[in-house]
Amino acid sequence: MEDWMSCEEDYDSSDRESPDGFENEDSDSHWMPFKGPSSKVITKESLLAAQKEDLRRVMEVLSLQEHHARTLLIHYRWDVEKVLAILVEKGRALLFAEAGVTVGENKDSDMPGSSSTVLCNVCIEEFPGNEVTSMDCGHCFCNNCWTEHFIVKINEGQSKRIRCMAHKCFAICDETVIRNLVSKRHPDLAEKFDRFLLESYIEDNKMVKWCPSVPHCGNAIRVEDDEFCEVECSCSLQFCFNCLSEAHSPCSCLMWELWTKKCRDESETVNWITVNTKPCPKCHKPVEKNGGCNLVSCICGQAFCWLCGGGTGRDHTWSSIAGHSCGRYKEDREKKAERAKRDLYRYMHYHNRYKAHTDSFKQESRLRETIREKISNLEARDSRLRDFSWVTNGLYRLFRSRRALSFSYPFAFYMFGDELFKDEMTKEEREIKQHLFEDQQQQLEANVEKLSKYIEEPFDEYEEKKIMDIRMQVINISVITDTLCKKMYECIENDLLGPLQFSVHNIAPYQSKGIEKAVELTIGRSSKTNVNQHPESDNQTNESDQPSASGTSDESGCPSRKRARKGSFGCSLIDLNLPAEAIDRN
Repeated sequence: MEDWMSCEEDYDSSDRESPDGFENEDSDSHWMPFKGPSSKVITKESLLAAQKEDLRRVMEVLSLQEHHARTLLIHYRWDVEKVLAILVEKGRALLFAEAGVTVGENKDSDMPGSSSTVLCNVCIEEFPGNEVTSMDCGHCFCNNCWTEHFIVKINEGQSKRIRCMAHKCFAICDETVIRNLVSKRHPDLAEKFDRFLLESYIEDNKMVKWCPSVPHCGNAIRVEDDEFCEVECSCSLQFCFNCLSEAHSPCSCLMWELWTKKCRDESETVNWITVNTKPCPKCHKPVEKNGGCNLVSCICGQAFCWLCGGGTGRDHTWSSIAGHSCGRYKEDREKKAERAKRDLYRYMHYHNRYKAHTDSFKQESRLRETIREKISNLEARDSRLRDFSWVTNGLYRLFRSRRALSFSYPFAFYMFGDELFKDEMTKEEREIKQHLFEDQQQQLEANVEKLSKYIEEPFDEYEEKKIMDIRMQVINISVITDTLCKKMYECIENDLLGPLQFSVHNIAPYQSKGIEKAVELTIGRSSKTNVNQHPESDNQTNESDQPSASGTSDESGCPSRKRARKGSFGCSLIDLNLPAEAIDRN
C-alpha cells in the first residue's frame, strides 16, 4: 500500500474553502513561515555527523571531554534535553553520578612514575609504572588485566558502558584507553568497539530507529517532535515509527498488533470449530454433523447425541435414542456456544470490510497508469483543456482516504469490543460512541466510493462539457473526503481515545498530504555556529533542517490530544481542490 502514497510533492491540499461548506479552521495559516520536514534520514555517511552534533552540545554546555559526553548521552538514551533538565533540577554532581561519569581532576598526579612499581590487585603482581593504567575514578591495574576485561565485555555486547574492574565502582571506563589497549592485541575487536559506540546513537535513541525495510536499506530515521507518527524512508518504505510495522493509523500500535495476530493465527478457526462441531466423548476429536438425525457417529466408532454431546448406543428411532434422554436445559454450555458464535460473526463483519477496502486499494493502485493514458489521449486532442492535475490530485486523495477507511475497521473492532476497553465505558456509553463513529465512517465510505467512481470514468472519451462536470465532482468530493477524514481522526482522538482512564492509546495524526517523506540529514557550518551561541537550547541546524510540526494544518489535519496544533506550510500555489470558478478567478 505504501507505493502509491509518496507523491506529496505533486499534491496541494490546503483546502481553504469548499463549495459544500467545509472550511479549514487554519485558513490563514498560509501566512506562517515555511518549515521543513520533521523527520530526517540518517545514512551511513551522516550517522557520525548526527552523533557529533549532540556530543558537541553536551560538551560545550558541561565543558566535558567527548568520551564523558558520550557516556552521559548513552545513559540518558541520547536525550540532550533530558540531560540539561536533570542538570538544572539535580545539579552537576548527581547528573554525573547517575551516569557513572567521573571527571578525574587528579588523575595525572596519581599516576605512578615509570621507575616505580605498582601492585595490580587483580593478578597480584607488580608492574612498572609504564605498564599500568589508571582510570578517571583513580583505580589502577595492569594493562594486561585491563585488556582482558575489555575484551570480555566487548564480546558480551557490553562495550557501550564498560565499568571499572574495582569492587563496587560504577565509573565508566575511558573509551580512548579501551581502544588503545584492545587495538594492540585485537585490532578487529577495536573496530567492533567503535562500531558499537557509533550505532548506540540509533540503538539507544528513542527518537532514532532503523528503517525496517527488507532487505535493509542501511538508513535510519530521526523524528524531531513525536515518536507516534508515520514516516517514509528514502527507500520508499512507509512505516509506523513507534512499532516499526506498516503504517496503520487510525489503529493504535497495540490494536494493530492484536489484529494482525488475530488474522494470522487460528483463533477464529477455533471459534468456527466451537460453533459448528461437537467433540467426540471418546476420542475428543471435533465432529461435524452432515445429516438431520441427532445420533452422530465418530470415525472412531463412538455414537453420541448431537444435542448434548453424551455417548449413547446406536439403537434409535426417528424421535428418540434408546436409553438416552437430554431434555434438561444446561445454561453454561448453551451460553458458551452462543458467545463463540456471536464473536465469530462480529469478527467476520469487521474483517470482511477491512479486506474489501484493502482489495479495493490494490485495484485502485493500478489506476495510475490508466490515468496517464487518459491524460495522454486528451492532450493529443485539439482541446482547450490543458490542466489535468485535478485527476492526479483526486487519485492521491482516493489512495489516502481508502487507506484510512480500511484501517478504521480494525480500530472499531477493538474500540467497541470487550477485549481492551471493557471497564472503560458503560454499555450505554459504548453504544452512543459506536453510533457516532459509525456515522462518520459511513459518510467517509460513501464519498470514497463516489470519488472512486468518478476517477474510473473513461473521461478521455467524453466531450469537454462532460469532462468539466467530472472535474468539478472530483475536486469537490476530494475536499469533502479530506474533511471527513480529519473529522474522523478528531472523533477518535478527542471523543473515543481521549476520555480513557486506565489505558493510553496514541495514533499517528492524519496528514492531508500523505505520510511525510523524510529528507536526508545535512549538518552544515551554520549548525555549529548556532550551537555555540545557544548551547542550552534545542538542536540548532541550518534553515533546511529546522524541524517542522508533526501536525500542521496541511499535514495532520487534526490536533492530537497530546499534541499542540502547530503552524502549517505557507504556500502561494493554486489550490487545485477549490471549485473550478475559484481556480479561474485566481
